[in-house]
Amino acid sequence: MNKTPIETEFIKSVKNKFNIYNSLFLSLPFQKITNIGNLIPLLNQECRKGLESGKESLEILETFFRVHTTLESEEEKIDFMFRVIQYVERQVVLYDSVEDAAFDGLLKLGNHLSLTNCTENVCLHQSTSFLVERMSDFSVRIVFTAHPTQFYPRSVLDIIEKLRSLVRENKTDEIELSLQQLGLTSLMNARKPTPLDEAKNIIYFLRSVYYDAVGDLYAYIKENIPADDFENPEIIQLGFWPGGDRDGNPFVTSETTAQVADELRMTLMKCYYHEVKGLQQKLTFREIEDHIAALKAQLYAVMFDPLKTLPVGEMLGRLNRVKELLREKFSGLYMESLERFIDKIKIFKTHFATLDIRQNHIEHENVITHILKNEKRIKNSLDELSEQDLVSILVHEQFTVHPDQFEEEIIKDTIQTIAQIKSIQEKNGEAGCNRYIISNSEDIFAVLFVFALLRWCGWKDGKIPVDIVPLFESMDGMKHAESIMRTLFDIPEYRSHVRYRGDKQTIMLGFSDGTKDGGYLQANWSIFKTKEVLSAVCDQNHIKAFFFDGRGGPPARGGGKAHQFYASQGPRIANHAIQLTIQGQTITSQYGTRSQFIHHCEQLLTAGLSHGLSEKGNDIPEKSRQMIEQLARLSHEKYVALKNHKQFLPYLENKSTLKYYGMANIGSRPAKRGKTDKLTLKDLRAISFVGSWSQLRQNVPGYFGIGTALEALADDAGIDELRKLYREVPFFKALILNSMMSMSKCLFELTAYISRDEEYKDFWNILFEEFELSKQMTLLVSNNRFLMEEEPISRRSIQIRENIVLPLLTIQQYAFQKIEKRSGHMQSYEKIIHRSLYGNINASRNSA
Repeated sequence: MNKTPIETEFIKSVKNKFNIYNSLFLSLPFQKITNIGNLIPLLNQECRKGLESGKESLEILETFFRVHTTLESEEEKIDFMFRVIQYVERQVVLYDSVEDAAFDGLLKLGNHLSLTNCTENVCLHQSTSFLVERMSDFSVRIVFTAHPTQFYPRSVLDIIEKLRSLVRENKTDEIELSLQQLGLTSLMNARKPTPLDEAKNIIYFLRSVYYDAVGDLYAYIKENIPADDFENPEIIQLGFWPGGDRDGNPFVTSETTAQVADELRMTLMKCYYHEVKGLQQKLTFREIEDHIAALKAQLYAVMFDPLKTLPVGEMLGRLNRVKELLREKFSGLYMESLERFIDKIKIFKTHFATLDIRQNHIEHENVITHILKNEKRIKNSLDELSEQDLVSILVHEQFTVHPDQFEEEIIKDTIQTIAQIKSIQEKNGEAGCNRYIISNSEDIFAVLFVFALLRWCGWKDGKIPVDIVPLFESMDGMKHAESIMRTLFDIPEYRSHVRYRGDKQTIMLGFSDGTKDGGYLQANWSIFKTKEVLSAVCDQNHIKAFFFDGRGGPPARGGGKAHQFYASQGPRIANHAIQLTIQGQTITSQYGTRSQFIHHCEQLLTAGLSHGLSEKGNDIPEKSRQMIEQLARLSHEKYVALKNHKQFLPYLENKSTLKYYGMANIGSRPAKRGKTDKLTLKDLRAISFVGSWSQLRQNVPGYFGIGTALEALADDAGIDELRKLYREVPFFKALILNSMMSMSKCLFELTAYISRDEEYKDFWNILFEEFELSKQMTLLVSNNRFLMEEEPISRRSIQIRENIVLPLLTIQQYAFQKIEKRSGHMQSYEKIIHRSLYGNINASRNSA
C-alpha cells in the first residue's frame, strides 16, 4: 500500500528514531538485573505470540521465566517484573519525547486548515468587515484541570523537555546521558499530591509554555486579520481548576484557593519581570531607562510577596509612555518587542488564568439549609417551604452570613470560599475569579442557591461580578435543562444579574458523567440537542449562550479530535466562543509545547470561525436527525441493560484496576464521591470508571451499544442510508471516528481467560460480542478496511504505544491471576497492579 508523504515522514522521524534511541536505552545497565533491557524485546515478542495463540498471561510469563531466564523463586520473578515496569515507563517517556520532537515537521505535511486559509475562505463568502467583527467578538478558552491523570514530577518534565530538544537536534551522546538520568530518576510522586501541588504542576506549563505561546499566537492572529487596528486580547483565554474545583475533593479548601490565586499572580509577575529584563537590554535610551528600571523594581517587589499587587493600569500607563517616547524620539526602535509585551499584559492582566470555583449542588443545599435554620425560616428541612416561598427568600431576602456562625467545616469553608472571591478579585482583577460552576445541576435551585450565597456573603447591591454556571451532566439534567433555564430567565432578579453580566449566560455540559450515565451515542446526541435547545432559549431572551464543555481525554469522556467535534456543530448551536476543559495527559500530549499549543488553539479558532459560513452550515436534515435519534435510543437501551447487569459493578471491582486508582499517588481527589464503602455507579468518578476499562483494554464506554444500534438500523433502513449519514453529517462521522479510536486501543485477547471464569464468563462475552459487532458495523458504515484508516498518523502512534506497554499489560493481568490463586505474595502482586497503572496511562495519552 502506498504511503502518503506524512506517513513516510512519521516512519522516518518518529518510528525509526524511536527504535534507534530505544535500542540505546535498553542497552543501559539497570540496578540488580543488568541484562533486563535485552530481555524486554524478547518478552514483548512472547507476549504478542502468546496472546495471539490464545494463551493467558499466567502461562505466557511462566513459560518466559522458564525458557528465557534463570529466575527460580517467586521473589526473583516479582523483582524482575518491577524492573520491567520501570523500563517500560521510561520507554513511554522516550517515545513521547521523540514524537513531540517530530511535531513541527509532521505538521507541515498535514492537511490542517490554518488561520490564514480560514480567513481567506471567510472573506470569499463574507465581507472583510464581517471577519473583523467576528474575530473581535470570538474567543477560545482552554481550562486546565487537575484530574488525576497528570502526575509526572517536575524533574521528569524537565528531562522530557531536554530530550525533546536533543532528539530534534540528533545529539546522540547527550541523549544517552539524558536517558541514563531518566533511568535513575523516579517517575513517581513520593506522596499523594496536594491540590496546591497539582496547581503548581500546571502553573509550570503556564510559565514555561503558555505565557510565550499565547503571546505568539495573538501576534499571529493580528498578522492574519486584514485590519490594522484589530484588537481582541481576550480571543485566547486560559482557565484554571486546580485549587478551585472542590467537587468531591475534601482537600481543596478556601485557604488552598487563596494560595493558588496568589501563586498564579506572582508567577505572572515573574514572567513580566523576565520580559522587562529583556527589554532593558534593548531600550538603553536615557529618557526611557528610568521608566523600565522603575517597572522592573515594582515587579520585583510583588513577585514574591502574596500581600503586594501591581495594578494592570499602572503597568500599561508606564509602558504606553515608553511607547510614545520610542515613536517620538527613537525612530520606533524595538517597537515590536514593546508592543508584544503590552499585548501580553492586556491578555493576562494580573491573573494569568481565571480561577474557576466548582462545587456540587448538594453541598450548596446543605449550606442553605443551615443558613435558613439559623435565620429561623425553617426548623429542619427546605421541604417545609413551598417552591415559591423558597425562591422568594433566595432572590429577595438580605441576610449577612459569616463562616463563624456555623460549626460544620464544609459549611464554613463553602461560605469562606464564596466570600473571598471579592478579595481575589481585588488582588488579581475581576478576571482572576469570576465563575462559579455548579455540578449536578438538575433544577433551578442549583443556580439560585449560589445566587443567594453570593448576595449574602459579599454583594448586597445585586451587582455580582461572578458568572453562575450550571453544569448539566446527567441524562436527567440535560432533559430538564430547557425548563430550568427558561424559569431562571423569567425570574426578574436573576435576569437582572445576567443583564449585569453583559447578557451572557455560560452553561457547562459534562461529557464524562453523561457517557457514564447514558452511553456514548446517547450522551453525545443529548448534549448536541441540549445545546440547540438552550441556544434557542437564550436567543428568545436576548441572551448570548456560551457553552463550556467538560471534556476528558478519551472519546468516552468527550475527548478525541476536538477540531472535528467543534467544526461539526450545527448552526442551531450558539457559536460565540469555544470553551473546554483540558486535563490529564491531554495537557502534555496536545498542549505541552509551544508548537502544540499554538496548533491546537489555531484549530479551535478555525473550527469556530468556519462554523456556519454557508447558509445551511452543518445543519442536520430531519431524516438524518431521526436516524441519529433512533441510533441513540437503541444504543442507550443496550448500554442501560449492561449497566443493570448484576455483574456490572462486581466485574469492575474484581476484574479491573478500579480499586487501585484510589491507592495511586496520582491526584489529590478520592476515586469516588461519597463516604460509603459500598460502590455505586453514581458515586464512581468518570475518570476511574473510564480509566479502569482502558487498563483492561476493553474501553467499553467508548463503543458499547454502537454495534447493536447500527446493525438494527442497517436491517431497517439499509446500510447505504447509514453510509450516506456518515458521508453527509459531520457530527455523526466525528462520533464514529472517535469510537473507532476507542476500539483501536482494545485488546480482548488480554482478558480472554475471563471467558473461562465461571462467575464472569457470560459478562465478558457480552462485552466481547458487542466490541466485535461495533467494529464490524463501524467499518461497514465508514467503508473502511480497518480501524482508523482515515487517521493514519494517529493509528501508527497508537500501534507503537500499545506495543511498548504490552509486557506491562501482560504483567498486570498475570498479577491479577496470581491474586485469584491466593499467592503467598498477595501484597507484592497488588503493588505490581498499582505500579502498572502509571505506564499504561501515560502510553495512552488520553486514557482517562
